[in-house]
Amino acid sequence: MQVGRRVDYAVRAITYLAGQPLGKIVCKTEIEKKQDIPSHYLSKIMKELVAAGLINSHFGSKGGYSLAKPPREISIREVYESVEGPLVIMPSVERGEEYCPYYSVCTQISIWEKAQNLVAGFLAKISVEDIADQQGLRDRFNHSRDPMPSGNE
Repeated sequence: MQVGRRVDYAVRAITYLAGQPLGKIVCKTEIEKKQDIPSHYLSKIMKELVAAGLINSHFGSKGGYSLAKPPREISIREVYESVEGPLVIMPSVERGEEYCPYYSVCTQISIWEKAQNLVAGFLAKISVEDIADQQGLRDRFNHSRDPMPSGNE
C-alpha cells in the first residue's frame, strides 16, 4: 500500500484548517503557501473534501474553507477515503470471487483482510485534531533551517 500525493495534500490541507481558530475561513492561497500544495491539486482535493462533508466552501471576497465539523470528529481514514475511495489493500479482499477466481481457495486472503482491517482501524482512530497544524509545513521547515543565534551579537 502506498499513500500518494493526493492523500498527503488532503491531510496537509485539512490539518491546517484544524489548526486555525474555530470557525475561521482560510483562503485557498494561504493553504497553498503554508502547506506547499500546488494549486491544481488543491482545487480538486478541496472539492472532494467538501463533497465528503468534511469541509465547507465559502464564496465571495472573504471566501475560502473551514471545517464542517469539529476536528476531533474527522478521522484520517475519512480524509483518505474522501480523495481515494475505500481503503483497499488488495482488491480481492473487497471484491472476492468477482475479482479473483481463486478467492475461495486462497491461503493468503485472511492475511490481507487482517492487514486491511488493522490499517483502516488505526487510521479511523487518528483525528485531524491529533495532528492539527497551526503554523504550516513550509513555515516550520524554513524555521528549522534558520541558523541558530550565536549569542555573540
